[in-house]
Amino acid sequence: VSDIFAEAGIASAETAFYELYVDYGEGPVSFGLYTVIEVVDDTVVDRVFGDDDGNIYEADGTAASLAEGSYDGISTSFQKENNEEEADWSDIETLYTARHSDTRQSDPAAWKAELEAIFDVDTFLHWLAINTVIENWDTYGAMTHNFYLYNNPETGKLTWIPWDHNEALSEGKRSSMTFSMEFIGDEWPLISYLLADSEYYAAYVAYVDETINTVFVADEMVDKYQEIANLIEPYAAPEIGADAFAQSVQALINHTVSQVAEA
Repeated sequence: VSDIFAEAGIASAETAFYELYVDYGEGPVSFGLYTVIEVVDDTVVDRVFGDDDGNIYEADGTAASLAEGSYDGISTSFQKENNEEEADWSDIETLYTARHSDTRQSDPAAWKAELEAIFDVDTFLHWLAINTVIENWDTYGAMTHNFYLYNNPETGKLTWIPWDHNEALSEGKRSSMTFSMEFIGDEWPLISYLLADSEYYAAYVAYVDETINTVFVADEMVDKYQEIANLIEPYAAPEIGADAFAQSVQALINHTVSQVAEA
């Protein structure tokens, strides 16, 4: 999943498979296969943006929804991963204030200008489209975690960085994050407020179409799944059983084909 976001130009942690060996003194002993994931505040931000001087926040907590009334919880729901000595969440607070400004209804153009001055809206809409196509419910829109915000010094805007995709590519716990987002309420204003605007909604729809024609083409994804399956089968199949492994791969394929068709 990280590769999908990265290929689309969205900051994302790199991942790789490693077989872990431990030598107790009598030769190396295999501890099995593991997935190693790059840490966002360690190397991802510096690698993607060229520096990591801006504020890096990991979102985890009720106020990460940025819903109305959550302002007082910002400092506890957006954990600072750098610049900790500066007890300053003013950029997140500015995002909250812009999001809930009365101009959203009275002067939409002014509201959008104020919002876009602090938040990279385009990146968020692009992420939202990909996240919806692959179907990942364990993040914003259903859960108040599994994303970072980076205040990019080059733009002065908070930029969305997705994180932790272990629940992606599976129908699993179906959330209200359908393609139309018709069931998303104001408890998720980053989605509902943006998509209520016709221009933002059109951009989101365009990114959905782009996703299924570039980074999530069904036939190409099936080939990738099979390549990865061939790589990890010697490790995974003995753990869960050959039939269960084959069924899991097929479920992944079926899910992908279904999502692309629905989009």
